[in-house]
Amino acid sequence: MIRSTYFRAAAVLALALVSLPTPGTAQRPDTTTFTPRFEAVAETRLLMEGMVHSNYRSLDKLLKKKPTDRETWVFARGQAILVAESGNLLLLRPPKGTGREPWMKLAMEMRSQAVTVARAAAAKDHAKSVQGMAELKTSCIRCHQTFRVDVKLDPAPVPGETDAE
Repeated sequence: MIRSTYFRAAAVLALALVSLPTPGTAQRPDTTTFTPRFEAVAETRLLMEGMVHSNYRSLDKLLKKKPTDRETWVFARGQAILVAESGNLLLLRPPKGTGREPWMKLAMEMRSQAVTVARAAAAKDHAKSVQGMAELKTSCIRCHQTFRVDVKLDPAPVPGETDAE
């Protein structure tokens, strides 16, 4: 009985040692292909209200006057990047029917304009940030007009203009 237990343990150990890869040998690559499945989770309206509009409005407010500290510039850049990434999320939500092509083009345009703002904020260039915001706003308005979505966008900040507060 003890002998058979030792024999079984030795056999299991030998099998385990044989199945381990030896040093210097590469393991075979996984030949199966994994394709991620992208899926829109939030409705477009929720995405726009929760991510795009909130970051756009905050960014607009931050840029009304030139930020004086690094943290504000970093935060502004982050908000612009979130708006840009929202453009990618909008690409997952094209309308059904004939509006697909303009939707895709306008979502990419919004993304591009937001990237311009992010780059200007990274460079701490207030004038280019403000100009980028104006172009971003124009891009947003163009999309909302194309798809007949009523939304109020406050005017983009004007270079040199300060808050009346």
